[in-house]
Amino acid sequence: MENVTFNSPILQLEGLVVSEQAVYPTFAFFLIFYVLIMVSNIGIILLITIERSLHEPMYILFCNLPFNDAFGNSVIVPRLLMDILTPTSERYISYTDCVAQAYGFHMYVAASHAVLMVMAFDRYNAICNPLRYTTIMTNKMVAKLTAFAWGGAIIFVGILLALTLRLNRCGTLIANLFCDNASLFKLSCENPYINNVYGLIYTAVVMGLSLGCIALTYGKITIVCLTSKSKTLNSKAFKTCSTHLAVYLIMCMSGLSMILLHRVSGQSDYRKGSLLLFHIGPGILNPVIYALQTTEIRHALLKILRIKRVMS
Repeated sequence: MENVTFNSPILQLEGLVVSEQAVYPTFAFFLIFYVLIMVSNIGIILLITIERSLHEPMYILFCNLPFNDAFGNSVIVPRLLMDILTPTSERYISYTDCVAQAYGFHMYVAASHAVLMVMAFDRYNAICNPLRYTTIMTNKMVAKLTAFAWGGAIIFVGILLALTLRLNRCGTLIANLFCDNASLFKLSCENPYINNVYGLIYTAVVMGLSLGCIALTYGKITIVCLTSKSKTLNSKAFKTCSTHLAVYLIMCMSGLSMILLHRVSGQSDYRKGSLLLFHIGPGILNPVIYALQTTEIRHALLKILRIKRVMS
């Protein structure tokens, strides 16, 4: 479709291009991934909700992560599955739906950083201020941290998309797997200078706060562990912080890979396939890492499985 339509309410989404022979295997592959993501992440949320021993600030804050993974993948994967079964020339999406998908995608990315920042704050207080932990991490504080994580993402992403919505469009083709802010303002026939500037500021703020918070908290935690002679404290710090750090590194590597792949020209089908795997990968790996590494979650899960086995 040529870039000749002015502010068209209907856009064409390029999506994932696969051969006729690979349509159903590809559909089944991503459907299985999506089901695994939803079952594992919703399962973790239900486990923490049901098991009273997990009603602690660390696990309540952690609930935001599987919720965000389920939300982020629900924004992208169902539409992708529908497009796989639709001929490339018939993959249309309304401009409103495209903006909503872009908003959801960027909310997922921003909230991922924010949630891991508040989880780092919790770990810092648990290890560096153990005697004051219960007075600091009250239910009110947990609610404030959760509101900060989601509220900040809503505001920053809202501004990001609002700047794009003001632009007139003369393009209709979204040359991407899904709608995002960059794909939307590339449709514009106006100068997107303000969008580029705010996009750079937005990325710098999110990444700067994220990396700064993680570096600062883990730096202080490392100092406390090195100066402490308590093996119990060091063991607790290693178990909880290694899990959190592994999830953070997975998110950063996935995000960096998505940015780099978005700018690679040529081999677009392979690039888009890799892009999607980097998007859905953390959604599967995060609950597995926490289930295997966190003793309390693992014990609670085994407890429920034993009860079901006895009842059956």
